[in-house]
Order: sequence, then C-alpha cells, then structure tokens
Amino acid sequence: MILSISLWLLVAVLILWILLDPVSRISRAIFEVLIPLVNQKPIDLKNKFGEWAVVTGSTDGIGKAYAKELANRGFNLVLISRNAERLEKTKSEMLTISPNIQIKLISADFSKGRDVSVEIEPHLRDIPVGILVNNVGKQYTYPMYVGEVPEDELWDIINVNIGAATLMTRIVIPGMQKRQKGAIVNVSSGSELQPLPLMTVYAATKVYLRSFSEALRVEYNKFGITVQHLTPLFVNTKMNAFSHRLQVSTVAVPDATTYAKNAVATLGKIDSSTGYWAHGIQAFFTLIPPVWIRTKIGEMMNQTFRKDYLKQKNL
Repeated sequence: MILSISLWLLVAVLILWILLDPVSRISRAIFEVLIPLVNQKPIDLKNKFGEWAVVTGSTDGIGKAYAKELANRGFNLVLISRNAERLEKTKSEMLTISPNIQIKLISADFSKGRDVSVEIEPHLRDIPVGILVNNVGKQYTYPMYVGEVPEDELWDIINVNIGAATLMTRIVIPGMQKRQKGAIVNVSSGSELQPLPLMTVYAATKVYLRSFSEALRVEYNKFGITVQHLTPLFVNTKMNAFSHRLQVSTVAVPDATTYAKNAVATLGKIDSSTGYWAHGIQAFFTLIPPVWIRTKIGEMMNQTFRKDYLKQKNL
C-alpha cells in the first residue's frame, strides 16, 4: 500500500515537473501582453532615470527609431554608430524633432572588439547616462549553415552581439550605481526562444543577452537600476532584407517606428518583453510547443528565407 502511494506520488511529481517549464514560459508570455494593456499610464522616464540616453546602432532600424522616441521625450542623446556621415544625418533629424536637446556623436565599429570600448569610455566619462540602449547587432547576410558563414562574419557577430552590450554596460553602470538610478535596455531577438538552425550563431548570441540581462538585474536591482530585456520578433528593417516577405510592414511585422514607440512605453513597467503587443501574442503561441518542435519550425522557416535570398540573388 505504502509502495503504491509512493509510486503515484512520484508519477504526480514527475508530471508536475514536466509541465512546470512550459506553463511558466506561457504564463510569462501572457503577463507581458497584459501588463502594457492594463498599465497604460505613461512614465516620466527622464525623472525616473536621468536626462541622458546612449543608443548604440543608432543610425538605422530599431536603434534609430528608439533614439527618435527618446528625443520626442526630451532626452539628450549620445548616438553611437560606425558611419560618421550617417551619424551627422541622424543628428539633424533628431534636432528637427526636438531642437532643444543636446546630441553627442561617437563613431565606433564594435566589430573591432575590446579596443572600441577603450575609445568610447572617455567620451562618456562626464555624462550622467540615465538610459543605455544596447541595440547594435549583427545578423547573418542570409540564412546559412555554419560551415558556409565567412569566418570574419562569425567574429563580427560574436564581437558585436555579445561584446558591445557587455562592455557598454561595464562603462556606464558604475555611474548609474553611484546615482542610484538608471536603465539598461538590451535589445535581443525572438531567435533566442529556441535553437535556430541556419542562424545558429546569431541566435546563440541572443541567448547570451537574455542570460546577461537576467543576472545583471539581480546584481544591480538593489542600486535602483532597471535592466530591461527586449525580444522583438520580425521587424521591417534592413537587417531582415534577405527575404521580401519581411520587407512589408504589417501588424505582425511592424516598421521600426511602430516597434520603438511600443517598446519605449514598456520601459519601467516590465523587465522582460517582446516590446510590442503583437509580438507578445506571437511569442505566446511560439512557446506552447516543446523546444524540439520550435527548433524544427525555425529550420523550415529559415530554409524558406534562404530560398528567397538565393532566388533574389540569381535574378
């Protein structure tokens, strides 16, 4: 009798353990969709975090749109990107939006590794950075098998996607800690939700960002520092230009401006989010199947995008 009860208890615990992870993941996905809808009261981000924001990868895509949204809210900006000419052009656009803000430009190529952070640090030494947006990222040119990806491209992906966020955080976080306030926004990718064949290394670097964000939040929460982890799914930007399917703005694939407007509105409200309500719904359904099914679906999706690119290239 006791043995039978023990076996049934063991089976019940095993079933609970099996169900706990997917239930937890799905619950988080529901939570992040509902929070922005329930809590629509805007937050005074300047008062909460400070008047200066640093945005990496700020001359295109999500980074540029996010910087514009911060400019709309009156933030002084430090824009970091590798192309000096495009930085100047972006600065002009920002000043058109908000002529009274201050804007500093830093030209830096994060693919060069550690030396870049050494160059950037003096420029930020006397700036009370309130928000750091670690947005700069490097994607595959198109979906490829690891053995096809040029070695230089692999190093660029690793240095930019992992090194930039880590070292930029290291530069600004002592000042935030001293002032007892600040926010670090790490822009990851929906590719982190499962292993992603044909974008293997890119997706793996985004898993690093998730782990980095979650641990950093625990380390610095007691100092009043917010660490937000954003997981956008497909956004209509040049980064996804390998397929025509991703170059048409829809509710599911928003343009960068729509995405950024929604993402900025979640800052200070939720620590981990896709940043956009429709992406939150997509993430909810994505996380229902077990990881092996999600991985297989990801492979099939990238095979389609690969064919799109190769067909486009051969026209």
